[in-house]
Amino acid sequence: MQLPNDVDATLDLLARGQYIADRSLATAVFLAIKQRRPIFLEGEAGVGKTEIAKVLAESLGRRLLRLQCYEGLDVSSAVYEWNYSQQMIEIRLAEAEGVHDREQLGTDIFSERFLIKRPLLQALEKDLAGPPVLLIDELDRTDEPFEAYLLEILSDFQVTIPEIGTVRAEEPPIVVVTSNRTREIHDALKRRCFYYWVDYPTVERELEIIKLKASATSEKLSRQVVAFVQELRNVDLFKVPGVAETIDWASALHQLDVIELTPAAIDDTLGVLLKYQDDIARMRGSEAARILDQVNAEIAAGQPGA
Repeated sequence: MQLPNDVDATLDLLARGQYIADRSLATAVFLAIKQRRPIFLEGEAGVGKTEIAKVLAESLGRRLLRLQCYEGLDVSSAVYEWNYSQQMIEIRLAEAEGVHDREQLGTDIFSERFLIKRPLLQALEKDLAGPPVLLIDELDRTDEPFEAYLLEILSDFQVTIPEIGTVRAEEPPIVVVTSNRTREIHDALKRRCFYYWVDYPTVERELEIIKLKASATSEKLSRQVVAFVQELRNVDLFKVPGVAETIDWASALHQLDVIELTPAAIDDTLGVLLKYQDDIARMRGSEAARILDQVNAEIAAGQPGA
């Protein structure tokens, strides 16, 4: 499928993948694709950053290459490593055949057929369907040396392999970098990307998301769920629920045949919405009932979710 040629087309592209985006987000995505620059998406966990890369790959018919970041991630896991066992077999076979040209043998065993390609190197390869979508997910989980290694890839779309040379993409991949901001990412990396802060959705947009992703949920319950979650995000919790948790909660309530949100239904399902026991203990009982009363009053008055 062809790349979008304007912001409206980008909105349509994301919508086809059931992603409801703000126009400002669609603008950032369009510019990143058009100008062949990585897009750096920062925001709280669960607001839909990773989903953008998945939707782009699916809607464009491109391959999705995902590099899930973690502490200690290195080049051998992210870019490439040599197939040492196969290299040793090749050396033994050469010795058995009486090959004594060590220089030629060294060239042979450090050729591409012994190279194990990881996501970052795979993203530079030519693909008949078009350049892939490369997702570098939760970059803030890695350490600074690996972050520095990415600079060459994100600026020049190339990787230097000492034994082979420089591998450069004929056509740059679509690169999406995400961060939950558990630590600050260095300015040198951010300068190579277009930046966008993905915030929690408004009441109206989150309700629209629920209607799309949990369509079996009744209208009244959807409004109550969204309004309740929106209120929770104003409470000082260890981890407030993201959009993913809102969708899961609405679906879970529907599976339990809940038609209308009640204090009992909330207490029974808080583990779907909140992921820390201290938060659950704080919200269970009278506090959840108080927020629900406030939500119902606001909906009745034609305010949030109405």
